[in-house]
Amino acid sequence: MSYRLATIPGDGIGPEVTREAMKCLDVALGRVGLKVDRHEYGLGKDHYLRTGEPISEGILEELRGFDAIFLGAVGHPDVKPGILEKGLLLRLRFEFDQYINLRPVKLYPGVATPLRDKRPEDIDFVVVRENTECLYTGVGGILKQGAPDEVAQQTAIYTRKGTERCVRWAFELARSRPEKRLALVDKANVLTYGHGLWRRVFEEVGQEYPDVARDAYYVDACCMLMVEAPEKLDTVVTCNMFGDIITDLGASVQGGIGIAASGNINPEGVSMFEPVHGSAPPFAGKNVVNPLAAILAGAMMARYMGSADESPAEALGREKAAKLIETAVESVLGAGRIPDLSVHSGLGTDQIGDMIAEAITEASA
Repeated sequence: MSYRLATIPGDGIGPEVTREAMKCLDVALGRVGLKVDRHEYGLGKDHYLRTGEPISEGILEELRGFDAIFLGAVGHPDVKPGILEKGLLLRLRFEFDQYINLRPVKLYPGVATPLRDKRPEDIDFVVVRENTECLYTGVGGILKQGAPDEVAQQTAIYTRKGTERCVRWAFELARSRPEKRLALVDKANVLTYGHGLWRRVFEEVGQEYPDVARDAYYVDACCMLMVEAPEKLDTVVTCNMFGDIITDLGASVQGGIGIAASGNINPEGVSMFEPVHGSAPPFAGKNVVNPLAAILAGAMMARYMGSADESPAEALGREKAAKLIETAVESVLGAGRIPDLSVHSGLGTDQIGDMIAEAITEASA
């Protein structure tokens, strides 16, 4: 089977890391008899400066016909901050109702963590972030701008539908993991209305999953736990704002954004996958950036992209392809072949991509 994939390489280093991610994805899918039919969209800084819009209605409509979207990176000094991020990245998340943001936090062997004495077996959890509500809906306004008595209001929106579908997805994910443990992260002692809803939904839905152990942490306590005892976390579910914050802490815990991947998932529609890092324009075209985050985002895409026409065997093949990529990254890092995840590793972007592709080829399917 061939899956229809849209790629948006984007700005800065985006095209370079996207190339390596697609190289590894092709090899992994080929190992299990699958492939992708790709179409590239030149969205980003150049498109915006040429047209005055981050994305057109026509392109949005085309993207609805794909099985998944891969985004390299967006953002450039030539464009005012926020225009591309909100006009392209957030627009796609909301337009396609990608209500799950999935961020694995995994320490790979051979990668240094700033946490003393923590090992790969201690840092292996996943954060499920609600992705379409909270403070990101843009509800609010400014009164008397610039005046001494100026008022600014930003309203967090939580719906039972949005909360429940995210919590239920997180329970399903927790059930599929060995620990079978789900932690809710909120601030229900202060945000009594919105996060009170989250608490009630978490407890109600949890009754349907008696095999999944439940914990609840206030967000400040969760941050301390991620630093002091990350081994106590397995699956975490939280609102949009808190998810945005704690997943960046998670990236630091796992060794930096150079290995952090992200999925924006609509389980019933078009999902989008991306590395967490930005576009890093100063390093664009220099072939020095580590592409592992993009490669791991490609693995996430293999696992979650899906298609209405696929068979159970093809779905299983996607899962095998994802594991092939993740195992290859783990083996290469564990062997010390990539001594540094920064631009100072002495390895080219393409060299690292080749290493992972070769490891995928050699791995047991």
